[in-house]
Amino acid sequence: MNLIYNSEQYSVVEFGPDRDLESLRFGGYEIVDKGGKREIFIAGVLAQNFRRDVNQLIANEPTMEEIDEFLGNYDSLMSQPVLLH
Repeated sequence: MNLIYNSEQYSVVEFGPDRDLESLRFGGYEIVDKGGKREIFIAGVLAQNFRRDVNQLIANEPTMEEIDEFLGNYDSLMSQPVLLH
């Protein structure tokens, strides 16, 4: 587990691949919307697409605001309330 992004609005934790757990076979990401107090865990193809999109985003040296805007694209998928963080 590795915290790869942290702003006032969002945090992103990367989980490395774990061949013993099907849900983490290719790794995964937990995205937390701090203001909305909700989160999502993405794995599999969605995690691979997220990784690809993040690599494209960081190649352009984005600002924190641009990264937060990108992460905002996942807001509609976040349904898990954050209870402890």
